[in-house]
Amino acid sequence: MLGRTLQEVSAALKQGQITPVELCQKCLSLIKKTKFLNAYITISEEVALKQAEESEKRYKKGHSLGALDGIPVAVKDNFSTSGIETTCASNMLKGYVPPYNATVVQRLLDQGAVLMGKTNLDEFAMGSGSTDGVFGPVKNPWSYSKQYREKRKQKPHGENEDSNWLITGGSSGGSAAAVSAFTCFAALGSDTGGSTRNPAAHCGIVGFKPSYGLVSRHGLIPLVNSMDVPGILTRCVDDAATVLGVLAGHDPKDSTTIQDPGKPFMLSSLTDVSKLCIGIPKEYLVPELSSEVRSFWSKAANLFESEGAKVIEVSLPHTSYSIVCYHVLCTSEVASNMARFDGLEYGHRCDIDVSTEAMYAATRREGFNDVVRGRILAGNFFLLKENYANYFIKAQKVRRLIANDFVNVFNSGVDVLLTPTTLSEAVPYLEFIKEDNRTRSAQDDIFTQAVNMAGLPAVKILLLLSQNPMPRNQNNSTLY
Repeated sequence: MLGRTLQEVSAALKQGQITPVELCQKCLSLIKKTKFLNAYITISEEVALKQAEESEKRYKKGHSLGALDGIPVAVKDNFSTSGIETTCASNMLKGYVPPYNATVVQRLLDQGAVLMGKTNLDEFAMGSGSTDGVFGPVKNPWSYSKQYREKRKQKPHGENEDSNWLITGGSSGGSAAAVSAFTCFAALGSDTGGSTRNPAAHCGIVGFKPSYGLVSRHGLIPLVNSMDVPGILTRCVDDAATVLGVLAGHDPKDSTTIQDPGKPFMLSSLTDVSKLCIGIPKEYLVPELSSEVRSFWSKAANLFESEGAKVIEVSLPHTSYSIVCYHVLCTSEVASNMARFDGLEYGHRCDIDVSTEAMYAATRREGFNDVVRGRILAGNFFLLKENYANYFIKAQKVRRLIANDFVNVFNSGVDVLLTPTTLSEAVPYLEFIKEDNRTRSAQDDIFTQAVNMAGLPAVKILLLLSQNPMPRNQNNSTLY
């Protein structure tokens, strides 16, 4: 039952094959058995069982709320959850319990979803491996699959615990691992530069980034306000479409949401691809791209072509500037957003009381890790009066050029862009940490950052397994 899709288990609930409480208990049991993955920061067992009991009462009365009623879900720990600790995997917010739910969380609960817990991440969602949070790194469930252990000649978990497990990608690695390990049927992530699609690729599931403004950001603790989007992680595209249907829509608490988004278009609605024109950006064929990903990318294009789609090469000429542009804009907004964590209103506060300035400095030194402090420092540098025009303003202009590249391509008749999601498959933890956070993020988000700067939707779908065998992180299809 736990290996079924969301829609399949929803049908099972309606048919009485299993009750919401039984389903919840099965998921809770598996969460405990897979605790070594470190996918969850908080397990909301009592809350989940209570919600499941309420769902069961509705089913018995024939008053189901919809496809999500009684469905176990997980939420990344940077979304506010009323009465449940929200930490952003940081010492700064340990012990912080929000008095309200994020809009996306509330919409899930309003449809009867059962909240299993809050998932692990990189501290304040700053990372691409889910390895830099205060609660420790998240381990990829595929590290412990029989096929992978046999290929790598590793001993099963528990016999020889080592650090050669695979990363999940990030920063929504906990949510991706939770779905991949069958502990829930859908999970919320956040996507600022690929943080939903990247871990979805490494964990072999679907990761969907909606258009900016389609889904409310209210209650999502901000990283980069102009790029942050709540993301959806599921096991198939149809499930992502089901969740999106619940989440999408105007929110008076978020002025950036679209007043009338219309009916969301998803890949699941496509039954005939013969009328599609698919673009292959030539700038994405970078030297760092692994030969295996390159081969699978070509196979995916050939598959579409064999079904009648038109596949053409296109150009996004300003792609090479996207990483630098993203870094300037991201760190600048981070510096602004992190200013609220000063030890006065909520979150961590140091014991130093010599002066207000000393308290500020010590609180932020103790509360933030090196990655967060580094981005704050860089952002404040770019925002200095003498640097503002040369860095921030120029980066905004380049961002417009990058967005216009997509507009020009789609106006030329291209419907979809087909690209890889990451440069390679998931790598072992010990190999991943050889690089610093900034370098890793720049490399891992090379194919995903530009979409966030343009505000476009993107979905990562699984193509096939690599030789290891691991999920092959093809493809990040950008829709317009």
